[in-house]
Amino acid sequence: MSINTAFVKRALANPILRPRDINPSSENMIVECLLNPGVFVFDNKIWLLLRVAERTKQTDEQITVPIYNEQGQVEFISFKKKDPLLQATDPRVLNYDGKDYLTTISHLRLVCSDDGKNFYEPEGYKPIYGQGQLEEYGIEDCRVTQIGKTYLLTYTMVSSLGVGVGLMQTTDWKVFERQGMIFPPHNKDCAIFPDKIKGKYYALHRPSSPQLGGNYIWLAESNDLIHWGNNKCIATTRKGEWDSARLGAGAAPIKTSEGWLEIYHGADEKHRYCLGALLLDLYNPSKVIARSKEPIMVPEAEYELTGFFGNVIFTNGHYVDEDIIHIYYGASDEVICQVDFSIKNILNSLLKAKSCL
Repeated sequence: MSINTAFVKRALANPILRPRDINPSSENMIVECLLNPGVFVFDNKIWLLLRVAERTKQTDEQITVPIYNEQGQVEFISFKKKDPLLQATDPRVLNYDGKDYLTTISHLRLVCSDDGKNFYEPEGYKPIYGQGQLEEYGIEDCRVTQIGKTYLLTYTMVSSLGVGVGLMQTTDWKVFERQGMIFPPHNKDCAIFPDKIKGKYYALHRPSSPQLGGNYIWLAESNDLIHWGNNKCIATTRKGEWDSARLGAGAAPIKTSEGWLEIYHGADEKHRYCLGALLLDLYNPSKVIARSKEPIMVPEAEYELTGFFGNVIFTNGHYVDEDIIHIYYGASDEVICQVDFSIKNILNSLLKAKSCL
């Protein structure tokens, strides 16, 4: 299955947001990257919940990394570059005496727009920072699902203890009710369905195992959004294909007449990230009706090929306007971009590809 590239309509203004467009959280920090926003409609505006990755200002002799303390305030830990216990070859992670630290720390930042193209930080809406031991290395990659007047935020909690999924709820984007970790380590890429199915909530998530299994998409169900069970694996990696190394859910699935449409990301052994699509049964979402054989979008624009970590397109946010999915995505782990797809075109291509499962 292949989507005609004419169906992929990147915004002419891409990238629509760059690190220089967002002010750092303090004078000691530098905005390094903007990544993978959650997307929602609120107060007649289009909103992005950006992941803002910041680093500390460095010196020639030492490396300083930031962490959040119990009060949600940033503290700094410094290591001498010549220390033999320090391993700092990866731009994203360093290791000191057997313990990993992130070189950047992420928080969530709200921006809004009247036209979906020009975004600004509104007054009165504060950034969302990590709090407590399970978020000491930050919070990342938030998906937003609206059910009624409540917005559900599923996000990645990062700490030295591992990576898990947290849940917050809000109705006004000013007061947040934190529910804690709903999927323990190692887990991420959690997207809650926007409607109940047969009286239950459903969510896609991605547990990981370095020994057995792999980075696959799973489905879970819940009566209360807090306690999740009846887990089922619904999509695995495919050897030799574009999603051979790992895959994970994007934003909340889209309800269509043909089934639940899920835009997901997949990566190969060379760490090239592309977008694909899954079609799930409306009444039994553990049943996969169709899946992309070829990606619906690949990194090919210059801003997708080069950056902090190049050859990457990654989304966990969109909004739907009739037949059009307006997707906002991170490119090269550095800038925010926007692309439009026709739901009809994706569904037509998927329904021709049922044999590709």
